[in-house]
Amino acid sequence: MENYEGIANFIRDELRLRGFPIAVKYLKGRDDFPEKTRQPSIDLKKRITICQAVTMARIYGWTVGLTKEDLICVPAMIAFGFSDSKNPADNLAGLLCDIDLAKNPETAQKELSSMSVSDSEPSRAILLAPLAKGIMEPDVIVIYGNPAQVMRMVQSLVYSKGSRITGNFGGKIECTEYLLSPYLDQKPKIAIPGNGDRIFSMTQDDEMALSFPNSFLSDLYDGLKKAGRSIGARYPVTFYQNFQPKFPPQHMKLGKELNLF
Repeated sequence: MENYEGIANFIRDELRLRGFPIAVKYLKGRDDFPEKTRQPSIDLKKRITICQAVTMARIYGWTVGLTKEDLICVPAMIAFGFSDSKNPADNLAGLLCDIDLAKNPETAQKELSSMSVSDSEPSRAILLAPLAKGIMEPDVIVIYGNPAQVMRMVQSLVYSKGSRITGNFGGKIECTEYLLSPYLDQKPKIAIPGNGDRIFSMTQDDEMALSFPNSFLSDLYDGLKKAGRSIGARYPVTFYQNFQPKFPPQHMKLGKELNLF
């Protein structure tokens, strides 16, 4: 495996991230969880949302394992393939109409056709942990940041790959866009976390996410070191200061009277 600890720490320091870059692994079942994995239904005696587990990993630094028994978010469980649904898109479309997040069944179906929804289980379990722990070969890596931090990561990936990064925004069930979509499509994605993230997992107003398959990690690492360095591109973005401010006439008049200019 790569030097995940060194790379993750470099990314966090270089971008001054609030939380940890996290690794995500899809597994066959709870028997594949590593030692000291926290499983909410067992360790917390509660069911939680997938986005809560993301927060536990990226803010607390926990290793969190999720199975069907640990989850309570119905739309996410359907989208990730944990339910017995024969037609996940139909079930989700009906739910969107019921909660007034779709105008009618037709618009709901249209939106669902462009969302990442698993027709079959990608796994029986999901493992999330800080990337720096290096306890797994990730399927997906997720990094939360503000728009300027995400911009810098996008610059870095485009520097190495030459392909612009896409996003798919709907303001709901967005965990599929930063956890499931990169796994299914094997491409980096930008996501704007939705209601669930912001209500249940305390995602802040200024936070968004960039996620990508593990195969892109070295490109991000290399790009952060090289992209735009000749012009001083970095985070925080350096403000331009080589100019003379212009003050209101009243300031300038008083300055001349006092022989300041």
